[in-house]
Amino acid sequence: MKYIVILGDGMADLPEPSKGNLTPLMAANTPHLDKLAAMGKSGLFKTIPESLHPGSEVANMAVLGYDVEAVFEGRGVLEAASIGVELQPDDLAMRCNLVCVEGDILKNHSAGHIGTEEGAELIAYLNEKLGTDKVRFYPGVSYRHLLVIKGGNKMVKCVPPHDVPEKPFAGLLPEASSPEGEETAALIRQLILDSQKILADHPVNRKRREAGKDPATSVWPWSPGNKPKMQTLQEMYGLGPAAVISAVDLIQGIGVYAGMDVIKVEGATGLYDTNYEGKAQATIDALRDHDFVYLHIEASDEAGHEGDYDLKVKTIEYLDNRVVRFLLEETEKMDESVALSLLPDHPTPWKIRTHTRDAIPFVIYRPGETPDEVTAYTEQAAAKGAYGTVEGNQFMKKFLGIE
Repeated sequence: MKYIVILGDGMADLPEPSKGNLTPLMAANTPHLDKLAAMGKSGLFKTIPESLHPGSEVANMAVLGYDVEAVFEGRGVLEAASIGVELQPDDLAMRCNLVCVEGDILKNHSAGHIGTEEGAELIAYLNEKLGTDKVRFYPGVSYRHLLVIKGGNKMVKCVPPHDVPEKPFAGLLPEASSPEGEETAALIRQLILDSQKILADHPVNRKRREAGKDPATSVWPWSPGNKPKMQTLQEMYGLGPAAVISAVDLIQGIGVYAGMDVIKVEGATGLYDTNYEGKAQATIDALRDHDFVYLHIEASDEAGHEGDYDLKVKTIEYLDNRVVRFLLEETEKMDESVALSLLPDHPTPWKIRTHTRDAIPFVIYRPGETPDEVTAYTEQAAAKGAYGTVEGNQFMKKFLGIE
């Protein structure tokens, strides 16, 4: 049997009184998500351990069955793996956003979803002005970049910028979580403040302001860690070749450490305008020489962070009609059976514009197994599913038929 995980990042949400008490999943027209639910069995999955922040890096590692509390080393190390930066044992890696700060306010976490070429130009300029033998910035995609501090200490408390839109930034600056982290925390704070002076009047930002776009006026490093020690999926589950398809660096980085081939799709943006059809086709193509494909689509999460209910509904409908429909049609034609699972990694409620740790709805369809009575894919429907509530590596084991 072959396996496809369809991961709609941040799809889950909370009922909204002003929208008839419907979540975006409930409001969306999703005949193919519902068909998959009717074919399989549903349940709820607690992806976030109580000890960890509800980030996509934690949640996606949990979906893959990792003991996240044991292996998690922050988001930066995953970004590093994705863009091919080989970390040394004493390197501290951090995700480094380009953000928009206006006055004293952290306006948004993405500098208005700055373009990749613009971001790379700014990161190169920051390296020129702030880079040293100890500090190095590496370009990624859009607003998502990497900071590596040689000899840095990970005992630093950082606030993810997507958790605090429209908040004064001064009270959010990194702080040491132990005396050992004081020097590193002070260095990061200084890099943030220095970047604001350096980026303020950069030509890229002048052009963005003239075009009515948010400028990238600051860096915002967060999620520090050292190179992790992770088993591959093959080592954990005896799987054959596996692949990951995502526009997001951190998901690709998880794939690298998990022993998966990273398949990149032209036009995959991580936003509502991503190449849905291309990613769906790449998934089917990957099944020719892979046993397991992890298809990650970011759009609903970004809509949640933007606080846009209607856009979140649209991204879910795009997933339904432009991805899941195709996958159902194509896998039915295959000679070898294909199991499919559908789930988000965590909720991203649009009203609060950040992640929560609530259990998420999931569906597992394994050909030949008797379905349960759930016939719709929503948060409420999944709660009535045969799987009940699972956590840890139970989801992956059930999906792979290990238990």
